[in-house]
Amino acid sequence: MNEDNSTSVQYLSFILDERLFAFDVLKTREVLTFDKVTPIPCSASYVAGVINLRGSVVTVMDLRVKFGMKAVDRTENTAIIIVEAMYGEDKVVVGALVDAVKGVLHFENNQIEPPPRVGMKLNAELITGIGKTTNDFVVILNVDKVLSEEDLSLALQHAENPGKAVSDVPQASVE
Repeated sequence: MNEDNSTSVQYLSFILDERLFAFDVLKTREVLTFDKVTPIPCSASYVAGVINLRGSVVTVMDLRVKFGMKAVDRTENTAIIIVEAMYGEDKVVVGALVDAVKGVLHFENNQIEPPPRVGMKLNAELITGIGKTTNDFVVILNVDKVLSEEDLSLALQHAENPGKAVSDVPQASVE
């Protein structure tokens, strides 16, 4: 009998500035088509604002801005990935604004390399690994680290004290 100890892991892939990134599927809840986001005054530049997700206020972070990439106009492919990140003992639901969602990728353990230690523009803690596909590399992001403690604290505050009635925040469209 042939025993295979390899484990396949799934990642939701997305595009930022024509580069392929991914989040662990287990950390993602859903993908929304981009709709109007209500800006939050005096928040960090990468906080796009908040959306109403079935009655809950969810903070949306623009990953392009967070990673120092050039701003671009939103397109029909622009999407919000709803993820669950850990903030201490709490699970915080946050939206990640991305250029486009590509789909689910399956990687075997031997297809994921540790992040490079040299020449990284992004903090190495933000990256879980580099996935290798036939034609490309995929930067696998650590949801809990990408959305820093400060970001998650802000998201938790918006969820608990939105500052305005949930009905005043635009509804997001589920894709």
